[in-house]
Amino acid sequence: MSEADSAGQPWAGRTLSASPFAADDGAADPALMVALEVHRRGGAGLDVVLDALRGTRVLVPVMAHGNGRAEGPHGQPTDHEASAGVVALAAPDGRSVLPIFSSVQAMAAWSPEARPVPALAETAALSTVEQGWDLMVLDPCGGDGLLLPRPAVWALAEGTKWSAAVGPGGVEPEVQAAIRTALAGLEPLSRVSVEPGQRAEVAVVLHLPAGLGPAALDALTAAVNGRLAASEVVSTRVDALELRFREDGAAGT
Repeated sequence: MSEADSAGQPWAGRTLSASPFAADDGAADPALMVALEVHRRGGAGLDVVLDALRGTRVLVPVMAHGNGRAEGPHGQPTDHEASAGVVALAAPDGRSVLPIFSSVQAMAAWSPEARPVPALAETAALSTVEQGWDLMVLDPCGGDGLLLPRPAVWALAEGTKWSAAVGPGGVEPEVQAAIRTALAGLEPLSRVSVEPGQRAEVAVVLHLPAGLGPAALDALTAAVNGRLAASEVVSTRVDALELRFREDGAAGT
């Protein structure tokens, strides 16, 4: 195309760029595999795996769905156009999970019908957030896999640092301090303790005077949830919380 011919064309002077994954052979990233192995052996936290995922190609499964062949208005056979979509899994608590894979082999072991679509891990995380989903799971072969909690997915999508709320020594000091600060002065709490959860990542134990009725407990629960939701540290570090009520002097939860 001559200079005169290209005048006024919005694409003039531009060339199509090749896909960044054109030379991808579908193998897993070696650095990611090392980080995964170290994490599984207990030698590193989940934040190390998250750092290894940054800038790494992952594979997102896309699966076809459709009704196949059907009859037309006069009984003639017709083909319904097949469509395809990204697969979402369900976590035990009902939240939606995007599965991602380190390699074609790992995806094929999970589902031979899935079509691998390459993407940077950050792009997959951003898509998860935009879909309104909460979690990602890496290589969920055989029902196993590494679950990335909601704050980790957001940090990956936003390109920010993240570290888990619970480490080898229990709930991290910064998280404990943020929870206690958020609930400071809230009546009728006598004190607050923080520990690893059983049904959620972190348990907030609310120590109360004996004899509080259901209405008072409901009001307290609403106030606690509101204060914790307003804490930036809690929202960016903690995936899920559970509340426990403990009467002063009681041994149970």
